[in-house]
Amino acid sequence: MGRATAILLALGITVTIAVLGSQIEIQQLRKYGYVGVFMASLISNATIALPVPGLAVTVGTAAALSNEWWLVGLVAGIGEALGETTGYLAGFGGKAIIENRRLYTRLRYYMENHGMLTIFVLSAIPNPLIDLAGITAGASGYGFHKFILAAWLGKTVKTLAFAWAGVQSISWLSWFLTG
Repeated sequence: MGRATAILLALGITVTIAVLGSQIEIQQLRKYGYVGVFMASLISNATIALPVPGLAVTVGTAAALSNEWWLVGLVAGIGEALGETTGYLAGFGGKAIIENRRLYTRLRYYMENHGMLTIFVLSAIPNPLIDLAGITAGASGYGFHKFILAAWLGKTVKTLAFAWAGVQSISWLSWFLTG
């Protein structure tokens, strides 16, 4: 894939989600079960620096499917990791706008010295730095297969934790109300 194609693809995905975001309620995807969790996770992570609440769908669906919360977490992890490819593509395309050069320089250092660990940790913790890390990985030529593996592992750890919390919230709420 050429650099121009990569940047156009990343921009196209982000713009499409921004435009369709007004028509699609992410929360409504929960009613579609695993497919809805996958789509909400994919969409919420495919936007670069635009907050979309996909984890709420993971929590809600896991609470509804309490016996299969782990499967909800796994499906969400796959969707979130695939969604992060837009940041990678934007960086690979070389046209990403990086506002905080100091942070970019620091992330580039970590990517060059501890790439898998950096992507894993930033994927496992809910934060916007994963977008910049994806851009940095793409811009620095970090291998896509290593990027997607580390992102998938980190995102899956995070979504499993949120899915478990969704199931536990039902019992916590029940305990609180019946005291």
